[in-house]
Parts: sequence; C-alpha cells; structure tokens
Amino acid sequence: MTSAVSSLLRPALVTFAVLTALTGAAYPLVVTGIGRAVFPEEAAGSLITRDGKPVGSSLIGQNFSDPKYIWGRPSATAPMPNNATASSGSNQGPLNPALVDAVKGRIEALRAADPGNTAPVPVDLVTASASGLDPELSVAGALFQAARVAKARNLSLKQVQDLIAQHTEGQWLGFLGEPRVNVLRLNLALDAIPS
Repeated sequence: MTSAVSSLLRPALVTFAVLTALTGAAYPLVVTGIGRAVFPEEAAGSLITRDGKPVGSSLIGQNFSDPKYIWGRPSATAPMPNNATASSGSNQGPLNPALVDAVKGRIEALRAADPGNTAPVPVDLVTASASGLDPELSVAGALFQAARVAKARNLSLKQVQDLIAQHTEGQWLGFLGEPRVNVLRLNLALDAIPS
C-alpha cells in the first residue's frame, strides 16, 4: 500500500513543481518582459511625472476640489475618492433615492463654485463611472468649468478653452468612444502657465 501511494505521490509532486515553475514564474516573467518591451509606458503604470517625480497615473483619476482646477468625475470608491484598491461602481440605479440625492448635491456644489454659470451640467460631472476611477472627462465637462478656472487663475476664458482643446483626445481608432480630456494632464498644463 505504501509503495502504491509513493508511486502516485512522486509524479503528482513533480507535476505540481513543474506547473508552478511554468505558470507561477516563467509565464509571468515572459509576459512582463514582452509588455515592457512593446508597451514600456503602460507596463510601468502610465505614470505622469513633473520635475522628474511621479504625480499620478493617466489611468486613475485624482480628487481635485480647488476652484483653480478642472474637477474630474465623482468617484464611487470608499472610504476615499479614487482609491484604486476599492475600484467599483456604486451599483445605484437611476431610481435609487441615494443616487438622486448625490446627483442633486453635486449639482449644488458645482453651482456654488461658479454661481454665474447657468449652462446645463454635463452628466459626467455628477455621476461616477463604473470603476469609480475615471481619469477622463468629456470635453463638455471640462468646458463647463472653464470660466471658474479662468477666474480663479486670473486667466482669460480663451486661454483655458484653448488649453482644453490642446488636451482633447479624439475617438479611439477614429470612431470608438467620445472625445475626452485627461483631467490630471490638463491640470498640470494649467499649473505650467506662468501667473
């Protein structure tokens, strides 16, 4: 009986060791190496740097609340906004009173930050994305905030609008998705304007 168990155990352990080495070490190393060779920026986290120091990723939103910045989409991650370890949506449907109240509160905050702005509020400024980490905003969402940012920075409205246009990314492959603005890249460009 013992020799039968050992004759089955040895091949099982060898198979386990070989598969562990292949799938747990060799495969991840090969895929990572290919990723770094073919997509070096993406494989490194799509980091955005300023003065040689990373300030964020172009793939994860950041929480901007100062009036001199373009604000991104609301984040559904808890307990802190844009927490990549808690990526998820709120799972609240359009008839959920909590979502309705949250949207009303976000509209009020936008109106309070820029009382003279009577334009309709773009939907992406008051609703979170499915991941809760959206780093991008619609062009309409950025333009909605242009006057507030221009006033807070003592810039002309045209300067801010031109900067938004310069940082607008088109549709992917020319037909997928909508034109959009990466909020972190745009805010860094705003900071680079001499005051």
